[in-house]
Amino acid sequence: MTDGGRRAFIGSFTTAGGPGIVTAALAPDDGALTVLSTVNGPPDPSCLALSPDGRTLYTVSETDEGAVAAFRVPGAGNAGHPPEQTGPAVPVHGDGPTHLCLFAGHVLTANYGSGSVTAVPVRADGSLARSASGVFPPTAPGPRPHRRPHAHQVQPDPSGRWAVGVDLGTDSVGVYTLADGAPARHREVALRPGSGPRHLAFHPDGTRAYLLNERSPTLTVCRWDAAEGTLRPLAEIPVLPGAPSGDAYPSGVAVSPDGRFVWTATRGEDVLSVFAVEQGPDHAGHSATSGGTAGGEGAAGTAGLRLTATVPCGGHWPRALTESHGFLYVANERSGDVTWFAVDPDTGMPRRRGSIPVTAASCVVVG
Repeated sequence: MTDGGRRAFIGSFTTAGGPGIVTAALAPDDGALTVLSTVNGPPDPSCLALSPDGRTLYTVSETDEGAVAAFRVPGAGNAGHPPEQTGPAVPVHGDGPTHLCLFAGHVLTANYGSGSVTAVPVRADGSLARSASGVFPPTAPGPRPHRRPHAHQVQPDPSGRWAVGVDLGTDSVGVYTLADGAPARHREVALRPGSGPRHLAFHPDGTRAYLLNERSPTLTVCRWDAAEGTLRPLAEIPVLPGAPSGDAYPSGVAVSPDGRFVWTATRGEDVLSVFAVEQGPDHAGHSATSGGTAGGEGAAGTAGLRLTATVPCGGHWPRALTESHGFLYVANERSGDVTWFAVDPDTGMPRRRGSIPVTAASCVVVG
């Protein structure tokens, strides 16, 4: 935050009893959260994003109608006041927006129900223009034409030149630019059929990406070329030390700011997995696009990652996790809480430090 106050903003599913958007004070010494306010704006604000200056908070409304809204964040002197909505929610002309990001003066949304990626212009004051343009799935979507597209995430790459969209339904990743204010597909990258990619996180060096797969409890290690806007899958490794007891449903992935650790959350097992980053991905010996899966600790090492531990997530059904200043924050949707962990800087091991109740918690953004 530019005014020196650190806060966390928590999204929730209002249709499941969630309070809407929760603002919490964040203690810098131990990462503890203290609830300051709640605001019940558009329904189901399941995913949030902060502007770079920390003054505007954006949210999806994950409904069949699909919309985004902007909120002005109070300064430090008024931190106890809830964020104030800047205007009416803007339709995204997509069904079930589940993720959003800021890119090239627009808010982009990934619309799970319709499979589209749409763009809403952002005005100079951070508010939203009442218009949206979208790019919709190709007529033969991805490597599995018998399955419907389900866009689950969209985010800028570290260079800021490209936006990357993850499609769980077609087992693919799209690379986008903006053309006349609308997303334009630069290329489509096929992943292993049946993997079900959900979320992607970039390594801070800007050359690597880690793609978490929901339909199989695996992580696909990729090489990213920002100059060409190309993503190359290199290896697919398990996120659990053994076979899950049932459907695993991995949900979130985060990378440490120093690039030494990767963490994933798995809902069916209620665990966080810890990976040590050991080497660059070009040494990986298994191609995810050819269907090969690197299994076991040794194979994980060839992908530049080594699974070192799994720990309880501190609740039930960890939908999302966020790293900030040496702490991990986990939104546990079904137990209705946000749990925070201190991360050991030498091992990457998360150690539980506390939690606050937030019914139907879905995401955490730290400013």
